[in-house]
Amino acid sequence: MNPRERILTAINHKEPDRVPFDMGGTVVTGIQATSYRKLRDYLGLPKKEIKIIDILQQLAQVDDDVMDSLGVDVRNVSPRSTASFNIEIKDSEDGRYNTFVDEYGIGWRMPKEGGLYYDMYTHPLSGDITEDDVEHFQLPDPLDPSRFDGLRDASMKVLEDEKRALIIGNISAGIFELYTWTRGYMKGYADWAGNQNLAKKMLHKYTDLQLAYWERMFEVMEGIPIDVVQMADDLAGQNRMLISPKSYKEILKPLHKKMFDYIHSKSDAKIFFHSCGAVRPIIPDLIDAGVDILNPVQVSAGDMNSAELKREFGKEIVFWGGGVDTQNSFDELHTPDEVRADVRQRLEDLMPGGGFVFNTVHNIQGNVPPENIMAMWETLQEYGKY
Repeated sequence: MNPRERILTAINHKEPDRVPFDMGGTVVTGIQATSYRKLRDYLGLPKKEIKIIDILQQLAQVDDDVMDSLGVDVRNVSPRSTASFNIEIKDSEDGRYNTFVDEYGIGWRMPKEGGLYYDMYTHPLSGDITEDDVEHFQLPDPLDPSRFDGLRDASMKVLEDEKRALIIGNISAGIFELYTWTRGYMKGYADWAGNQNLAKKMLHKYTDLQLAYWERMFEVMEGIPIDVVQMADDLAGQNRMLISPKSYKEILKPLHKKMFDYIHSKSDAKIFFHSCGAVRPIIPDLIDAGVDILNPVQVSAGDMNSAELKREFGKEIVFWGGGVDTQNSFDELHTPDEVRADVRQRLEDLMPGGGFVFNTVHNIQGNVPPENIMAMWETLQEYGKY
């Protein structure tokens, strides 16, 4: 099987020759630049400048030589930033941080000393606002032609030259994430409970943004088979949902379903949905809304036992992730033997019957030694064959 055939077989709930492998196929299945640099050195690959493809998470672009060496089965093609906006990195007033403001007006900062990624610290719609303020809040142009420059050629290279599966990325974070990022978490959750009209106004605005983007994307990509569409919305924490399952069903689910129904109407692509944390209570709702693939399968979160998830939902949804417990088995505090044991358990739980694409639980962070990454990969090669 070539890589694309392997992915398509797995995401259609059949067993390919081996479990497909993803590293760098999305901005939630990637590798932080520090770990990536060490991995290249460990593999004996030539020194080169590491390209950052996600400034917030400081994710590295996984180069062709690494993808070929490790047999990565999928590649991401994502929209570009609009040509009318350029990120300008500045010093914070106290000189401790690198800072910038993104095209949504959100402020981000990263410690100059020891910083591995950027955190939010300002929100453009914080404070006391009205629905009129939301109406007039200026969003980036989802139709800017510069966003789509080169996407057709890049996609055809993935499909025809590399024979890998093609993932198309979204224009932004999920609609609930944009809501909390632009409003701020304190005000956002207060509105969710006490001013739902304002919350819904923002959610509908961000839904319209994403629908406009996808409409143009499908026009640009007409005739090119998209295998997977990557969507996201972080809806859960370590032990429970961030919002109640009831409010998800009443407020967010109809908007998710509207977007997912549109995407399914325009393509045969499977919808890959990323939400960290303890999302088990809403997995049936996600399936009903049109989600085909769940990521990152955070097996360390509450009620997210990998064997139970497979038994309960494995015929209805694909698990993309969950291949190694990044919280409890993967960083520099754990040995390669601990990594191998965890990977074997996840394979035993998740691979039967297909419907599983191997990836770590979320991105490989900057504190993961290359010995552990390779222990994970070698175990997948040994025990991931059907």
